[in-house]
Amino acid sequence: QVHLVESGGGLVQAGGSLRLSCVASGMIFSDNIMAWYRQAPGKQRELVAQISNGGNTGYGGSVKGRFTISRDDAKNTVFLQMNSLGPEDTAVYYCFARKYDSTVYSWGRGTQVTVSS
Repeated sequence: QVHLVESGGGLVQAGGSLRLSCVASGMIFSDNIMAWYRQAPGKQRELVAQISNGGNTGYGGSVKGRFTISRDDAKNTVFLQMNSLGPEDTAVYYCFARKYDSTVYSWGRGTQVTVSS
């Protein structure tokens, strides 16, 4: 059974930075596309960033140039470095995993990020 556990969320002032981590277990990490999504109150969940099992990255338009996704396959961990945070980045951030050749996916339970103005 796949488990994804996020950490690193918290309260930060506008302009600050946070680094989220997601540790995966129960799967072959290097076979998985990993991603971060977020969901703000009253809004739909949206893709923030994704990284393929080959290391190719993609970002949602609102975070390009501010957020960086990376992975450490040796540690079964995906990271999200978030810089220049603004109140609009306030949301629950979820880790997502999907095996590259499958439609089966998994979600973490989320970590809250709150940015004060």
